[in-house]
Amino acid sequence: MTEAAEWAADTEQQLLDQALRFAPAHGWTQRTATRAGAALGLSAAETELLLPRGPADLAALLSRRHDARALEALSAVHASNLKIRERIRRAVEARLDAAAADEPATRRWMGFLALPGNLALAGRLAWESADVLWRWAGDTATDENHYSKRALLAGILTGALAVRATQGRKVAMAFVDRRIENVMAFETWKATTKVRPSEAAMAVARVLGRARYAR
Repeated sequence: MTEAAEWAADTEQQLLDQALRFAPAHGWTQRTATRAGAALGLSAAETELLLPRGPADLAALLSRRHDARALEALSAVHASNLKIRERIRRAVEARLDAAAADEPATRRWMGFLALPGNLALAGRLAWESADVLWRWAGDTATDENHYSKRALLAGILTGALAVRATQGRKVAMAFVDRRIENVMAFETWKATTKVRPSEAAMAVARVLGRARYAR
């Protein structure tokens, strides 16, 4: 990494630290991004250079920090010693706990990502998180299972984060356990049934609906 790239990466993290201070009061907004830059003594142009999309870039930085924090918490867990459902449960639990460490700002982050204009970003970040967790769990699939697994886990994560924020850790993990049962049933069905691509897509959509809305 060049000196300039290293400076940019370090300063982005410092901007995120400052944003976490301002976001609970000011939301995940351009104002928060601007104030974060000013708190570091950056000019408006420097802040824009590092965060060209303002709060959207900060949202991505926070999600990736939580991914890294979850992996750090999981570093002492030997995934290969666990059944697949327990791997996923432990992975999701670590990711929820990582987000909860910044709970006031995370609540505003979730509200920002729920806005219609930010749904594509929310989907990309949920997919990234799911990919990180599946890789930790040892998934090496390269066929369509690679995509279906991440789509399903992204749905579980999105729903579980909302439940954790509104009803607490215990209820969130009960939600996760129910959704994992849905996924295990889906995987068993796939393994024992010859499924056309269109049918598989509809099945994924149904499981994602249950994962997101607990239906």
